[in-house]
Amino acid sequence: MNVVMGKEGNSHQPGNLLENSKVRNAVFIGTLCSVSYLGVYFARNILSVVTPQIIEGGVYQEEYIGSISSMFFTFYAVGQLINGLVGDKIKSRYMISFGLLLAGVCNALFPFMLDLPFAAHLTYGMIGFFLSMIYAPMTKVVAENTEPVYAARCCLGYTFASYLGSPVAGVVAAFFAWQMVFYTGSAVLMVMGLICFFCFLHFEKTGIVTYNQYKAPKAQGQGLKVLIEHRIIKFTFVSVLTGIVRTAVVFWMPTYLAQYLGFSPQDSGLIFTVATFVISSSAFLAVFIYERLKRNMDVTLLLFFGGSACSFVLVYLVGHPVLNICLLVMAILFNNCAASMLWSVYCPSLRDTGMVSGATGYLDFMSYMAAAVSSTLFANAVTGIGWKNLILVWLLLMAAGVIVAIPFGKRTTKIQRPWEK
Repeated sequence: MNVVMGKEGNSHQPGNLLENSKVRNAVFIGTLCSVSYLGVYFARNILSVVTPQIIEGGVYQEEYIGSISSMFFTFYAVGQLINGLVGDKIKSRYMISFGLLLAGVCNALFPFMLDLPFAAHLTYGMIGFFLSMIYAPMTKVVAENTEPVYAARCCLGYTFASYLGSPVAGVVAAFFAWQMVFYTGSAVLMVMGLICFFCFLHFEKTGIVTYNQYKAPKAQGQGLKVLIEHRIIKFTFVSVLTGIVRTAVVFWMPTYLAQYLGFSPQDSGLIFTVATFVISSSAFLAVFIYERLKRNMDVTLLLFFGGSACSFVLVYLVGHPVLNICLLVMAILFNNCAASMLWSVYCPSLRDTGMVSGATGYLDFMSYMAAAVSSTLFANAVTGIGWKNLILVWLLLMAAGVIVAIPFGKRTTKIQRPWEK
């Protein structure tokens, strides 16, 4: 995580910057959040990377795994909405640490439940709910305890960590049976839960982290009006569209590689690991391009959605396995760049509203509700319309993103948007 970017860092050496308490505190908070979030995304990508192994055993079918993944996304989405609002009231220390610990417990139980459909769905759904206790409170504590330029870098750090979770899960799945992969994820979550609890306790005692510095408008209607003025409606669509691709499409990617492109489950897992490692660079690429485009959010989103749509066109047309994989990676990469604008730039910019956790939770809720519905639809579509026609569905989603990104209406030049400060 590079916290020395921006105007503040132009006249200082990195060593001197770390003597600045604001920079040092941002490093502490950002590092803890990034490592914790890497554990979260390692755990939540386990089912995806082991699905080819599970299906190869002949006991479970795509529809069953798809319905379980949809349960996770549904619980995660509803949990984001609930825990986002709760996160504006309760200390992040409790939300994050207990979310990690309880998710770890459920993750360890899941392999024993797979033969019991109701228990399997409920257990995996609860993993999603407990993991939903983490992101919105984490963004709130970063936004309220670091300067805006450092807050964006902290969010960039754990956005990168979230993308890196997929290849980490793929590496573990390459060496262990699928049950052991779940147990490993459980251990990681519980250890990180304990580390977060005591680190945040230390941060609070030393004044690195304080709470309730910013207050939401008292009147509910007034708070909604503030969010609308911050273009929450536009970014709701961005959340939905990018969420489907970065979550549901990526979830089914190992199965796509095995069934549509003909790779073995083992090779599919390895390719998925390499592909998602490349995709993880989207967090840094997004901010780099955003800065080069003079922090113009609309133009940046247009570029990313357009690039993803064009890439999906080529995925549909090109049948060569290696080229097809490269193009699919590009399509997801561009989509995730658009998602990075939402999570790393837009959400932290809501600090002054006092509703960072609630707004972030709402946007994540919309993202994962869309992913929950689409994951089941994609599973059924594979047998109904086939993988090739499903690619056209992904293309249409990114084409819709291009329309959403178009800046309709005139902007008053005297008003500066939060992310342009």
